[in-house]
Amino acid sequence: MQVIGLSRVAMIVEDEWLVRLEIADTLEEAGWDIVEAASGEEALEMLPTLNHLDLLVTDIRLLGPFTGWDVAEAVRAARPAVGVIYASANPALETRQVDGSIFLGKPSRMADLVAVSEKLWNQTQGR
Repeated sequence: MQVIGLSRVAMIVEDEWLVRLEIADTLEEAGWDIVEAASGEEALEMLPTLNHLDLLVTDIRLLGPFTGWDVAEAVRAARPAVGVIYASANPALETRQVDGSIFLGKPSRMADLVAVSEKLWNQTQGR
């Protein structure tokens, strides 16, 4: 989906490649341009190179030293307006969730993921 000439960009951070593929395909079909990372380290390395980012979808438990909580905090520190969705089978820790984020337990319906991504997009666009 093109919005006033700008694409919507979502970063998917998920270490299980089949899950990452399903999320990426679903959001791409919903009009998002997708950037994928298989670990927190990879996501944080890519962050400074991204010209534009609107949405982060991250698992909580990732391979390596960085969790999804860490990734979301770093993304928000660098880009405060990015919408954040935690998609995890691990329990939500409200004390770690960044402001305005949404937690989806796994397994989740992909329709719910699309609806939440649209909700966060509309919030960041002031709609």
